[in-house]
Amino acid sequence: MQNKKLFLILCLALALTASPVLSQGKVTTPEEQFGHMIGADYILLTYAQLVDYWKKLAQESDRMILVDIGKTAEGRTMWMAIITSPENHKKLDRYKEISRRLALAEGLTDSTARKLAAEGKAVVWIDGGLHATEVVNAQVELELAFQMVSQNDPETLRLLDDVILLTTITNPDGMDFVGGWYMREPEPTKRKSYDDIPRLYHKYVGHDNNRDVYMVNMPETEAVNRVLYSEWFPQIMFNQHQTGPAGAIIFMPPYRNPFNYYLDPLVIMGVDRVGTAMHQRYIAEGKPGAVMRDEANYQTWWN
Repeated sequence: MQNKKLFLILCLALALTASPVLSQGKVTTPEEQFGHMIGADYILLTYAQLVDYWKKLAQESDRMILVDIGKTAEGRTMWMAIITSPENHKKLDRYKEISRRLALAEGLTDSTARKLAAEGKAVVWIDGGLHATEVVNAQVELELAFQMVSQNDPETLRLLDDVILLTTITNPDGMDFVGGWYMREPEPTKRKSYDDIPRLYHKYVGHDNNRDVYMVNMPETEAVNRVLYSEWFPQIMFNQHQTGPAGAIIFMPPYRNPFNYYLDPLVIMGVDRVGTAMHQRYIAEGKPGAVMRDEANYQTWWN
């Protein structure tokens, strides 16, 4: 595995400022926790290691708490990190209620909705590790949490004030299995691939674990859907996958046309605006490899 490429993808996926990081107190770095950077050559961290690190960060930082959202098919606890400013943490129930009321729009006047929107915070969901052999995005979750709880630059502080970030691993069983399988070889340079795993990474549905989103047969899907559609109703849901068009590093919206006319055009335009902002950031920071529209067969007709 070319883990130098893995590290590059991690840097691109985070798309955060490359300016020096200031600490908000003593927060354990990935290097201190694991002895190497996230994305180091020939290293895959498991879900158990992620949980240990997240628990440490939650103890060390007042920006992060962990919530048990359910059990996996193999009985592991699914931990969701909530990362935001300490002030926002004091009013999480209020912000959750605002997000719910705006999403359901039951009995709201236009005036009341605008007042709630002005008072509320943007709720953003970022998950990783759904297809466990798409290893990059699960590893990103370790680095993402560390950066958001440790950085004190103006941009990070603004994000913490304006945004409530919900992040989780959506296939913990697979992350443990794939990571452990890859790391079973004691000699790092002999670790060749995680594609030769002897079984699929979900106990019951394998690679179709994301297609369970509309059937909700699996406990992991039930846990995620409960957060997304019954509790928090995030305005942005970023579901990370890996592997895209040949020669590209990452695909993001805008999607190719024509868009799905069964969806509200405002939803499509909102997705396109977020994707365009991400592309603009990559270009500004000199990070090539991000593609859109016709560079992949992704579109809005399957949503």
